[in-house]
Formats: sequence, C-alpha cells, structure tokens
Amino acid sequence: MELGLVGLGKMGGNMRERIRRAGHTVVGFDRNPDLADVQSLEELVDSLKAPRVVWVMVPAGGPTQSTIDALGELLSPGDVVVDGGNSRWTDDERHAEELAAKGVGFVDCGVSGGVWGLENGYALMYGGDAEHVAKVQPVFDALKPEGEFGSVHAGRVGAGHFAKMVHNGIEYAMMQAFAEGWELLEAAEAVTDVREVFRSWQEGTVIRSWLLDLAVRALDDDEHLGALRGYAADSGEGRWTVEAAIDHAVPLPAITASLFARFSSRQDDSPQMKMIAALRNQFGGHAVTAAAGAEKGADAPGADVTPPVGG
Repeated sequence: MELGLVGLGKMGGNMRERIRRAGHTVVGFDRNPDLADVQSLEELVDSLKAPRVVWVMVPAGGPTQSTIDALGELLSPGDVVVDGGNSRWTDDERHAEELAAKGVGFVDCGVSGGVWGLENGYALMYGGDAEHVAKVQPVFDALKPEGEFGSVHAGRVGAGHFAKMVHNGIEYAMMQAFAEGWELLEAAEAVTDVREVFRSWQEGTVIRSWLLDLAVRALDDDEHLGALRGYAADSGEGRWTVEAAIDHAVPLPAITASLFARFSSRQDDSPQMKMIAALRNQFGGHAVTAAAGAEKGADAPGADVTPPVGG
C-alpha cells in the first residue's frame, strides 16, 4: 500500500525504512529538506492515490495540531490520518471530531521501540473505528515485531495513546527501581563488582528484561556511570499517567514516586532539603552544612543548639 509519513526524525525515519522493507511505498515529508521525499504537505497528499493514509510523527501539542489542521484542508472524504506521536490521549477525541466533519477518519497510535525499532519492530497500541484501523492494518503489520504479539487495537479513539501513556508510566517505575538498586549496590563496600551483579541477573531471575539488558550495556560503556550527570528529563507521559490516576481515583504510588524522582534530579541544591536540614537542626540539633560562600557565625544554624533529642 501507499503511506504518507510526516516527520522523519529518529523514529519516523527508521519507521519509513522498516515499512519500505516490507514492500510498501512511503512518501515522507519533513521540515528538513535533506530528509524529505517531497517538499510540502500539498505535494505529499497529491502524490498518494485515494483513499489516502497519512501518518503524523511529529512532537505532541502545537506541531501535531497544526499538522492535523493542515491535512484536514488537503485530504478528501475516505482518507485516514494516524497520529503516531506521543500526543495526550485527551487530544485524540478532538482531532477525530475535527477530521470527521470533513469525512476523514482518525486513528491514534502509541509507538514504542525507540532507536531499536528498525531491526526489532515497534510495539503498537492503536485506537479508532474498525473501518479506519483496517485501512492502516498493512502498515501496522509491517511495523510490529515478528511473532504473535506486539500490536493491539486497544479500543476507541484515544485508547492507543492512553495505553502508551500507561506503558511509559510503568517504564518510569521500572527504571527507577533499577536505578535505586544500582545505587545501593555501588554504596555497599562488600559488593566489589556491581556491573557483573547486574549481568548475572540477565538469566534465570524474575527481573530479567530488556531494560536490564540496556542497563548492562550502559555499564559496559561506563562501569560506574562517572561520565554522566545525575539528571533525567520527563517526556510528559509520566505526568499524564499520574493525572489520569487522580481522575480515575486509582492509586499509583510507585509510578508517582518515580516521576517525582525525576524532578529531584534537576536540583543540585534542593530547596526542600534546605528546609528539612533546618528543621532537623531546630528540633534535634542535627548538624547542617553551610552553603557555598556562606559564613557560619554566631547566628548561623547549628551555632548554638540544644543536644540532639531524636529525629
């Protein structure tokens, strides 16, 4: 079949190649002309035979909205738009309604696989009407991993991105658990080869996983991760998962804690810990550390305190 693909970055470019390897025709557009097959959305739409399927693989929010708006003006009744980016699931229903008014179908698709997807395949979670999904199915089949699993029609519009959001929330918590375990092993004097402990877990343990394999790969590159700063961004889907949990009154303590741990990683000198230190000093006389450049005089915390009483 023919597919129009908008967005040819790290994910989109590899997806184009995997779909082509399966024997399908892909016409790609990107703002970077060096990556694009055509130079405009108009040219992309004109190059496809109706009924058209156009897959959008651009950043969530404004870029996705503007691309879908533009396609809505260019496509014809019977065509289908797929949003394969990391859009918030609550946006999908609006996009579907806007396109339906023009007779254009809409499918939302959560995509997982990262830079490894070209060779290993992409896990796909999609939502939408069965008739619209059917028009995209050959592309789903080309992108998914080999075998029985790795692709699911999760439900109605929004279900695909909701499922991918939850997937990423689980991913947050799993990564946090590996990170905490690694730090504890590194801190223990009795453990002399943390990397090989992680490697030993790759066979026969209940925590063996692709994430564990990637952790071992990272430790092979830099055994103590000394070249890295302890900072981790969040993509937004972890936040959306926690917000959805609040909306549905579903407790997510592990995922929520892993999200907050990302936030704490951005603080070289945590304001919260300043208050904790001050309070511990006030009620228990626990020692405090002066900030860089501060002078500890008679009025400084800890200069004249009662003996520790606990806490």
